[in-house]
Amino acid sequence: MKTMTIAAGLLALSLIAGAASAMTVQEFLTTANTIPQNPTALLRSDTRRLMAEFRGAVRTVRTEQTAATTAGRAPATCMPDKVGLSPNQILVRFNTIPAARRNISVTQAMREWMAAEYPCR
Repeated sequence: MKTMTIAAGLLALSLIAGAASAMTVQEFLTTANTIPQNPTALLRSDTRRLMAEFRGAVRTVRTEQTAATTAGRAPATCMPDKVGLSPNQILVRFNTIPAARRNISVTQAMREWMAAEYPCR
């Protein structure tokens, strides 16, 4: 029983630490620039980490959109159910963010991108 309590505590701490250290756009781009543009890129842990970060950002923005709609508020974005983005589109978009603003999180960049791309009319 004590072991389960300790394990649960460690899991909670790791989740809190992970949430507190959201990846910035600059970190995302710096890591992406070290990944070779070839089929072996999918085997790299850095690639999987970037993909997970991006999927998490999309999931967060979609959850915020759903929550706002459910609560009767106007959502910041009106993303369709499926949004297909290639790695090149992501990198091009993130590279358009001015260097002085690249300290924003990937999630915030995603919010801004989706609000511009899929505004609610």
